[in-house]
Amino acid sequence: MQGCLDFTRYDISEEFIVGVDEVGRGPLIGDVVAAAVILPKGCQLLLKDSKKLSETKREQLALQIEQEAIDFCVATASPKEIDSLNILHATMLAMKRAVEGINKPIEKVLVDGNRCPNIPYECEAIIKGDGKVPVISAASILAKVHRDQQMQTLHEAYPHYGFDAHKGYPTKLHLEKLSQHGLIPGYRHSFKPVKNIMQILPKV
Repeated sequence: MQGCLDFTRYDISEEFIVGVDEVGRGPLIGDVVAAAVILPKGCQLLLKDSKKLSETKREQLALQIEQEAIDFCVATASPKEIDSLNILHATMLAMKRAVEGINKPIEKVLVDGNRCPNIPYECEAIIKGDGKVPVISAASILAKVHRDQQMQTLHEAYPHYGFDAHKGYPTKLHLEKLSQHGLIPGYRHSFKPVKNIMQILPKV
């Protein structure tokens, strides 16, 4: 477990460091989701990579992050934007939107991964940053909880697809359900497994 980011490392004055992460690059359906977060100095939340937390713990921490954060924003890029731009550029767009949703003065942006979005701030990309930098971990948690909620909504509308289990990722179960039932709105038509289904099954 990690405590909150040591702001003294970055010589902060009246401006803030923003952590950014995304969730949902791999699934076949739904938005790619990005979150941007500013945590307060002295924050005591114990944070780590959202993928290493149980669903219950993620949801609890997401509520605590929203309560304690100085500012945060969750933003998305839609399946249509993913198909139009490709998943990489749509991910950068979601991250850009999340940063643009921050209303505090920004000192620096820390992004999980190896690439920064096109934003007018100093930005550092940190590989596996969601497991190293707590403010990025916080963004990871918010983005993951938001996207999982989107998948739960889809599950309630289309329970026979099993979205509560596979979360839209191309698992064996998901591909079997997709072959059985065909496409529903929100699938990413540019992704190969979806393209393959489109060739043999009508859209429903």
